[in-house]
Amino acid sequence: MRVILHGGAGGIPGEPEPRQAVMDDAADAGASESDPLSAVETAVRVLESDRRFNAGVGGAVQSDGVVRTDAGVMLSDRRAGAASGMAGVEHAVSVARAVLEDTPHVLLAGDPAVEFAADAGVETGVDLFTDETRERWANADAPEGSPTEHLAWLADRFGESTSDPTAEASDGYLPANEGTSASSDRSARNARLPGHDNSEETSASSGRSAHDVRLPGHDTVGAVATDGETFASATSTGGRWFALAGRVGDVPQIGSGFYASPAGGASTTGAGEDIARVTLARRAVGHLERGCDAQTAADLAIEEFGELTGSSAGIILLDDEGFGSAYNSDGMQTSTASK
Repeated sequence: MRVILHGGAGGIPGEPEPRQAVMDDAADAGASESDPLSAVETAVRVLESDRRFNAGVGGAVQSDGVVRTDAGVMLSDRRAGAASGMAGVEHAVSVARAVLEDTPHVLLAGDPAVEFAADAGVETGVDLFTDETRERWANADAPEGSPTEHLAWLADRFGESTSDPTAEASDGYLPANEGTSASSDRSARNARLPGHDNSEETSASSGRSAHDVRLPGHDTVGAVATDGETFASATSTGGRWFALAGRVGDVPQIGSGFYASPAGGASTTGAGEDIARVTLARRAVGHLERGCDAQTAADLAIEEFGELTGSSAGIILLDDEGFGSAYNSDGMQTSTASK
C-alpha cells in the first residue's frame, strides 16, 4: 500500500513539527490497511481528530457560530460518496464512505446527512470546538439577523486565515510574482517531494512588498492511496472561517476537492470556490490520463489554477509510478508511507 496525504495549503503553521508527527502517524496507519479506501479513511480520520487541522475537531466556524464538516471519497472505478454541511460530525470521511457503500447517491447534505451518519454508526453530536476556536469566535463580534446581514459582516472576514490557532499572523499572503504560477518554485518542491518515506514539505515565501496580494488562508486534509490495482482519494474539511452559514466549498464536490480514475487519484486544498470553478482535482488527473507523471501533473494543475484564478491552492497526486505534490500558497505539509 502506498499513501500520500496533505494537511492543507495556506499559511505557515506555528507548530510544524507536531503537525508533521501526526501526519506521519496518519500516513503509516493508512498504509497498514488492506485496501485503498480503508487506507484513505484511516489516514484522514487521524487528522480529523487533531485540533491542529481544519477538519473535524477544530474546524472553521460559519457565520451562525456552527462548525460544519464536509468530505468526499472516490475510487478509480469512479464509485464516489460525499457528505456536506454536517454539524457535530467529527469523522465526515466515514460518512462519505457510507454514502459510497450504502446508498445509490453520491452526495448527502445538511441535517439529513447527519441523521444518515448516525444510522451508519458514525458518531454525531460531537463538540467540534477547541479552546482556541471558541475564543476566536467569542472575539469575532458575530452578527445576528438575516443572511443578508451576515453577508455584510463577513465581507472582509471570509477565509481571512487558516483555522490553525498557532499559524503566523501573516498567513494567506502571496508575493505577487508567486501567486499565479507554480513553475518558478518547481525545482525546490521536487527536491522536497516525499518519496517512499515519511517526510515534510513546507515552503515559506520571502520578503513581502507593497504589491503583495492578500489571499485567504485555507486548510483542509486529504489522502490518496493505492494497492497497485485500485486508487482511492479522500478529502475532508471544516470549511473556511466566517463563511455564510450553509456554505459548501470544493471538498465534497467530485472533480473539485477529490477525484480518482484508473490513471490515479488526487486530493486538493485551498480556495474552495476557485477550486470548484476549475475542477482542480479532475484537471490534475486528466494530466495523468494524458501521460504525465504525478509530479508533472501536479505542477501543471497548480500552474494552470494560478493563471486562471490568481488564487492559492495545493494538490497531492498518486499514480502507478510515484507521488506528486504542488502548491502556490505559503506552505503545505505532506507525508507518505509505503508498506
